Amino acid sequence: MQNEPDDEGGSGKVPETDGDGTTAAQEAVPAVTVEGLASDGPKLVVQESLPTTLFVLALRRAVAFPNLAMPVLLDTPHAREVATKAEAQNGHLLLLTQRDPDLEATEARHFYPVGVIAKIVRILRLPDGNGTVWVQALRRARVERFVRSKPFLLARVEVLLDIPAKSKRAQALFRVLQTNLRRLIEIGSFPEELGTAVINIDRPEQLADVTGSYFVKDVAARQQLLEAIDVEQRLELAVARTTEDLELAELGQKIQAEIRAKTEKAQKDYFLREQIKIIRRELGEEQDARQAEINRLEEALRSAGLPDAARKRGEEELNRLRTTPPESAEYGVIRNYLDWLTGLPWSVSTADRRDLQYAARVLDEDHYGLEEVKQRILEFLAVRKLKPAHQGSILCFAGPPGVGKTSLGRSIARAMGRQFWRFSLGGMRDEAEIKGHRRTYVGAMPGRILQGLKACGSNNPVLMLDEVDKLGQDFRGDPSSALLEVLDPEQNSTFLDHYLDVPFDLSRVMFLATANALPQIPQPLRDRMEVIEISGYITSEKIEIALRHLVPKQLERHGLTRKQLSFGRTTLRQMIQLYTREAGVRGLEKSIQRVCRKAAFAVASRKKPPGKLSLVELEKALGPPRYLDSERRRVRVPGVVQGLAWTPHGGDVLYIEAAATPGKGGLQLTGSLGDVMSESVRIALSCVRVRAEKLGIAPDWFTNRDVHVHFPAGAIPKDGPSAGIAVVCAIVSLATGRRFPGDLALTGEVTLVGEVLGIGGVR
Repeated sequence: MQNEPDDEGGSGKVPETDGDGTTAAQEAVPAVTVEGLASDGPKLVVQESLPTTLFVLALRRAVAFPNLAMPVLLDTPHAREVATKAEAQNGHLLLLTQRDPDLEATEARHFYPVGVIAKIVRILRLPDGNGTVWVQALRRARVERFVRSKPFLLARVEVLLDIPAKSKRAQALFRVLQTNLRRLIEIGSFPEELGTAVINIDRPEQLADVTGSYFVKDVAARQQLLEAIDVEQRLELAVARTTEDLELAELGQKIQAEIRAKTEKAQKDYFLREQIKIIRRELGEEQDARQAEINRLEEALRSAGLPDAARKRGEEELNRLRTTPPESAEYGVIRNYLDWLTGLPWSVSTADRRDLQYAARVLDEDHYGLEEVKQRILEFLAVRKLKPAHQGSILCFAGPPGVGKTSLGRSIARAMGRQFWRFSLGGMRDEAEIKGHRRTYVGAMPGRILQGLKACGSNNPVLMLDEVDKLGQDFRGDPSSALLEVLDPEQNSTFLDHYLDVPFDLSRVMFLATANALPQIPQPLRDRMEVIEISGYITSEKIEIALRHLVPKQLERHGLTRKQLSFGRTTLRQMIQLYTREAGVRGLEKSIQRVCRKAAFAVASRKKPPGKLSLVELEKALGPPRYLDSERRRVRVPGVVQGLAWTPHGGDVLYIEAAATPGKGGLQLTGSLGDVMSESVRIALSCVRVRAEKLGIAPDWFTNRDVHVHFPAGAIPKDGPSAGIAVVCAIVSLATGRRFPGDLALTGEVTLVGEVLGIGGVR
């Protein structure tokens, strides 16, 4: 091979190859060979004169290092021919590692530039037709150029000599590397012979090569070690790589120890528990946990008093539970379903109290006034007394906030001796809140109706659906439509909840509903309820409610006595008229709370308590009046009339003002009026103009003037036809110059022919 001619003239490029060109050998794995490593063992005598033109044997996923023996698998005919030809020539090969092990290496750029000159020791033929060549790596060599590619790769090389490491830093690196390797051998699964050989290596360059060959797994890192000619640099790379591997190995050992400890503890606990179970089972003290759960559910099914359909479904689910592993997610779903099925009060009822006198006494104790409402409730209870199976109707209490709609429901439940449960429908948008979720959904559960029945523990409680007028609807469904089945006496005996999926009888439940605005309740839902309107309280009733209920309750809550604070009728009247403007008593109760807090502060500070609250002290406690007295609002001039307006708080006095300016009979409207009210004013003006002569108005009065009608509080929207009669009187007062009585208010729709239509909601 030394006399091989330079076919390419020293160009350094690989000639083009045909399909039969260079075929690289498969991955070469270094053998665990300690021969020649120990300082006292056999020495490898390296000839000073090595061939510089060599056949190339490609290594795919291995890197050869000097002074180490290794086998190379010859799994292709081309590789076997290269080895045979090299053995026949001078017995030397150049072992080069491919950059990409999956490519067929045919050019210089496919190989790393530095390889190892190796001497062929022996070629072995295997039974499958392949072969293995045992080589002894001798020296590092850098490829100067490839001189031929056909039929085999031929390269001219430069033998590389190590730069010795003689510094103290190199000695320290050598010792650190020895320590790292010993630790890696202790932790990892390396042969004991390798550990013995590593301990006896006293040459730094050889120890670094052994590290790259046996302890470094990454091909690129191995090649970096091979290309390091400076021994000190090679030691640095070896120490860095082994330190990193050592950290990972120690971390892995720590993790394995923790897992082993946990596993051993878990196994120990498992065996101990099993032994305890067996001992207790032999003594008859304990059953299997799963069997105990199944026995509990069986007993619950027997004692729940289920109807036939529900009992059949429960038995089917229980049979499924017996064959379902406890580790399965379905096991928990079935168990929760059976818990709900057996936990509902299918056959548990409370005895109704049918004493009407007691019911009347309860209603009077809890509420003052509302005589019509109380009478209707007593009639309802009387029918239930005569015919217990009578389904009756669904009562809906409609009225402004704070009039006691919800507390009426509690009083009814107390009078009948039933359980009471309330849930608010305000803002509810999901139909599943009423009828439940199907069991296919994660976290499914029954609807609020069945939840209320389970909470009450009886199948005949009083369920109050609060704020039924504030139901919403969106893409998730319409809860008001879901309530149709609940509130219909003809359908709720077979109410079907999506989660339960078996009919439940709701006919014994007494449903009550509350609402603030009836028009906001869907018509099909309103038809299923009997509406009882609660218009609100007048001032005298509010005073009685405050004296009987609100003041005693707040005094008790704030820890005060009647000697420390008391309210007179005059003080309460001023509080109602000057500080609250509502149909109910919620705002009045807040004002009483505010006065009680200030009195409690005085008592706690050891100051003199107010005692009987005077008007002066009332103003000190609550500040300046929020509303002016109605006497101060009256303006006794022609064209100003008092009307009545409906508000969510119950109602108010609405002032209507009319004025005339020179013009041609036009009409101007202000005050944030709606379309219906604007039409009502025009109808009123036409009605007056038609009857001008009868009303004592000059015939040309409207011809030479423009009429301006204004409704004060212009920021508040106003609409509706009921101000018609008041507008007529305002225009007549303006045209005739006569003032309207200050103690009279008008309401009612006026037609074009002068008729005043009936109104509702006025007490």
